[in-house]
Amino acid sequence: MHTFSAWKTGAPYYLTCLAIGLLIAAVFRNSYWGWAAAPFLLIGGFALFFFRDPPRVPSADSNEIVAPADGRIVVVDDLETCPYYDGPCKRIAIFLSLFNVHVNRSPVSGTVYRIEYKPGAFKPAMKTEASELNESNTLYMDSDQGRVTVRQISGLVARRIVCAAEEGQNLELGQKFGMIKFGSRTELYLPPDSEICVTLGEKVKAGTSIVARFQ
Repeated sequence: MHTFSAWKTGAPYYLTCLAIGLLIAAVFRNSYWGWAAAPFLLIGGFALFFFRDPPRVPSADSNEIVAPADGRIVVVDDLETCPYYDGPCKRIAIFLSLFNVHVNRSPVSGTVYRIEYKPGAFKPAMKTEASELNESNTLYMDSDQGRVTVRQISGLVARRIVCAAEEGQNLELGQKFGMIKFGSRTELYLPPDSEICVTLGEKVKAGTSIVARFQ
């Protein structure tokens, strides 16, 4: 598995826009048309902001599970059956707005034993139906404490899921493994006896916020 970098992933977006904006500004610096550089510079600046990748230092006990994404908790529930987990499980869903850091991090230390990509729609990630209908990428993980599933789900604006993890690879707690471009949803599926440590509406940070504990 190669090391994931949000800065490198976003480079084609912000470098292209900033370069076009600066070129227009230079060519038309003494002309009325110089204003045409503004949209490119604004879009490039936002793209640079969106693909930011602040350092995170995970600090959790061996039985603790950290958030796989920044954002707001929109679902905490118990499922009797689920296509993304073997048997009953608990689910935590995190909604990421355009202004959140979009880097995904491993919620536990463990081995990725399967990765499953599913094409789909691009409905608003806030809606529950987005979980089943939208494009998604699912990582199935084995940890010393139990099995965990992480799902990257696209949103209304997001059109590409990036996953640097590979089947058979080990991920450390809080390790970066990908991102979803421009608004999304990330879901976590846990053993049914897990202790949930977050509530609806709570804001969390990937790699540092404790969202649950293994029993």
